[in-house]
Amino acid sequence: MRVAEIFRSIQGEGRLTGVESIFVRSSGCNLRCRFCDTPYASWTPEGDDLSVNEILDRVEELRRQPPPEFLAPQGPHGRQEDSAPVAGARHAVLTGGEPMLFAELIPLTARLHEQGWHITVETSGTLYLPVTCDLMSISPKLSNSTPPAELEPRWTRRHALNRQHPEVMRRLLAEYDYQLKFVIDCPADCAEVETYLAGLPEIERGRVLLMPQGVDTQGLAEKAQWLEPYCRRHGLAFCPRRQVEWFAARRGR
Repeated sequence: MRVAEIFRSIQGEGRLTGVESIFVRSSGCNLRCRFCDTPYASWTPEGDDLSVNEILDRVEELRRQPPPEFLAPQGPHGRQEDSAPVAGARHAVLTGGEPMLFAELIPLTARLHEQGWHITVETSGTLYLPVTCDLMSISPKLSNSTPPAELEPRWTRRHALNRQHPEVMRRLLAEYDYQLKFVIDCPADCAEVETYLAGLPEIERGRVLLMPQGVDTQGLAEKAQWLEPYCRRHGLAFCPRRQVEWFAARRGR
């Protein structure tokens, strides 16, 4: 399994925001989102080929280490401000890129489960593997994710054709506890979300999170001004991107 990085940090998005976790970022993706914030795992994949045992060893090594300084209590929106990070955290996040590209994810998640880890898999919902997972964190890609033709014509068409697979989504929804996270760039994207949800009526609206697209706190705040009220009016959850506020765009955070 090609791995871009393994690191200890704080979950910045979704229902587990603020939870200290160890992240295993696979390298490689079947899509090419124009706003991808980890291009080193998609557009220009980097990393090393690691066995399941090598990944588990690195995860356990990180778990046993004292927490990094940046995991200390912080900010008005920081993690658990009234307590220090708990040494030996047992939340693992399998992310990418697209981790579902790798069959090694099946034994990796099974072994993590055996060792008592809570497992989140972050995926676009376009590929299926029978993984062991406590939370399937799915980010369906809207049309706003398609890269412009002038950037990469080959990927423009390929991304548009592959960014949604309803049959895969239905299987994930049926088999796992889930949350759906949509990246929203403009108000028109919200209408596209509603169309998407109408096509999959089994999705519970309370599990749907809308998060602003952006790479800095100012851009996120500007979109939040209209997106957060929209979510309240329509029974959806607003999802801040706390990792941008906490760590900017630094790798390994």
